[in-house]
Amino acid sequence: MQPYVTSIAVITALSTALYATNGDELIGLGAKTRGMGGAGIALSHGAESALINPALITSVKSSEVSFGGTVMMPSVETDVGTGDGFVKSDADLSMAPAIAIAAKAGENLYLGVGMWGTAGMGVDYRGTNLNDNLTSNMQMMQFGLPIAYQMGSMSFGITPIIQYGALDISYDSSTTKGAAQDLALGYNVGAAYTVDALTFGAVYKAPIEMTYKGQISRMMIDSGATATYSDNLERPEELGLGVAYQAGGHAVALDYKRINWSDAAGYRDFGWADQDVYAIGYQYSQSNWALRAGYNYAKSPISDQSGKTDGVVINQLNLLAFPAIVESHYTLGGSYAFSKTMSVDASYVYAPEETMSLSGITTKHSQSNITAQLTINF
Repeated sequence: MQPYVTSIAVITALSTALYATNGDELIGLGAKTRGMGGAGIALSHGAESALINPALITSVKSSEVSFGGTVMMPSVETDVGTGDGFVKSDADLSMAPAIAIAAKAGENLYLGVGMWGTAGMGVDYRGTNLNDNLTSNMQMMQFGLPIAYQMGSMSFGITPIIQYGALDISYDSSTTKGAAQDLALGYNVGAAYTVDALTFGAVYKAPIEMTYKGQISRMMIDSGATATYSDNLERPEELGLGVAYQAGGHAVALDYKRINWSDAAGYRDFGWADQDVYAIGYQYSQSNWALRAGYNYAKSPISDQSGKTDGVVINQLNLLAFPAIVESHYTLGGSYAFSKTMSVDASYVYAPEETMSLSGITTKHSQSNITAQLTINF
């Protein structure tokens, strides 16, 4: 097996929610957010705002529970230039669950709890020209405890986070066997200010360093890399700003966020560039239903690493197994309330096919996914 082929599992297994993403991060968590292109820094979506902007759980009137999940359907095809054409990964279906709870705990105090699946991807090239019985799987969960405080038109929030990750790579010539796991701590902080029909929001997500013992370092050796690589893979630091306008049944939200991949351990080794993410969403709501639409754009963080140490290997790995090349996302969503206390929310995200070629490797990547959840208010 060629060195870059033996390493397909390395980067793919490292990816967290690789598909329909900004880099390898989901464009949004929760059906309402995703239905509006991921916009939610200044527009509250109730309990599901805990990981977007915790200050916005202050919109919950009493108590709210939201639970459901996202079914992701990626399509990734790669041509390694051997004359066999494009080879398709059979790992074309996965699911990420989510549950969020928020409640008013005092005159101005709001508390919550949530668990979100932010990864669940892998590749399966068994029976193909890239086989070597290759399979890989990456799972990541975040557990958070949002706390928010409201003072008039201003609200502040923080979500302490426990992050769990597991990485498992398997192929015939693998020098790593079994899954590597890690737990790490992090936090998100946010603020929101409302004046008349406008709300302004700001968020900061602290980096979270994860270590998958023996996985990255051993796989890079197997790839023929000459430099030394650590087993760290850090969730990058993020900063975001948002504005939302609400009048009658209409709401428009616009978000901007900066994802600092170039400072994150692991990602900087593979030449990932920082991303500027733009999201815009529209919502029209009535007493028992709502419709949503949105658009999300971020330039791919992957670029040509030729001329740098191990640049050709990194190019091949980024495209073979870490194809974070989708840039545009079109979204639709809606909600329907069966009663004053119970509603169902759903969204659909489509990322059209993107193609990139580096160092003799060409990858095509597109994605669609569906999110559904049940929201209960007490």
